[in-house]
Amino acid sequence: MIVRKTPSELEKMRRSGLLVHEILHSLAAMVTEGLPTWDLEVAAVKMMEDAGAKPAFKNYFVAAAGERYRFVLCTSVNDEIVHGMPSTKRILRKGDIVSIDTGVSLNGYFGDSALTVAVGEISDQAKRLMRVTEESLELAIDKVREGNRLFDICGTVEDHVVSNGFSIVREYVGHGIGTQLHEEPQVPNYVDRRNENPRLREGMVLAIEPMVNAGRPEAKVLKDKWTAVAKDGSYSAHFEHCVAVTSNGPWVLTRP
Repeated sequence: MIVRKTPSELEKMRRSGLLVHEILHSLAAMVTEGLPTWDLEVAAVKMMEDAGAKPAFKNYFVAAAGERYRFVLCTSVNDEIVHGMPSTKRILRKGDIVSIDTGVSLNGYFGDSALTVAVGEISDQAKRLMRVTEESLELAIDKVREGNRLFDICGTVEDHVVSNGFSIVREYVGHGIGTQLHEEPQVPNYVDRRNENPRLREGMVLAIEPMVNAGRPEAKVLKDKWTAVAKDGSYSAHFEHCVAVTSNGPWVLTRP
């Protein structure tokens, strides 16, 4: 069941979304050559605690892993698509790209967002990968309008990514969000005609999150049971926003 939010609920989600935005952009400013990804985790924990927010990811149970996630961030470097775990041993190097994904619960409502950051000077292909992935998100956001359908969002991401020579990761998708981190509907970054194609209605909130590989689309999960990587070792980028359907068009809750 797709839960539509009232205006007052959207305002609560907005507060969560703005906190996630603040955290992510503070972390992005920290990214530099020689930084352990663990330092990002430590900073995020403090910001959440200072704001009185609960981390959305920490202790989240995932059946495929058979355990609860242990961190407030996912920090996915280079060929890591999603669910990369912060570590004192993972040191960022010049030429890397790192996707930072996080969420919070504030007063019972969730916010969730992600961005990908360059570490120093990166390759032209990596720059283009990041640009195309972020562009696909912005184009999809514009489709979050009452009366459109879910496939309008999914197809917009797919068309932009594929037309630019990159590939869509199919194993991981976006989602509805509200009083739960993951709600209906699923939001693939491609048109999956096996899924329902609901019409967008005022009050729906979608976490749209293109995950794009520079090479082939196939993913695999490492032995740590969490980290998903591109099978062919190519770089992967990830951007995400929570977007509400309103009578005035799309409202991105996770940025000012």
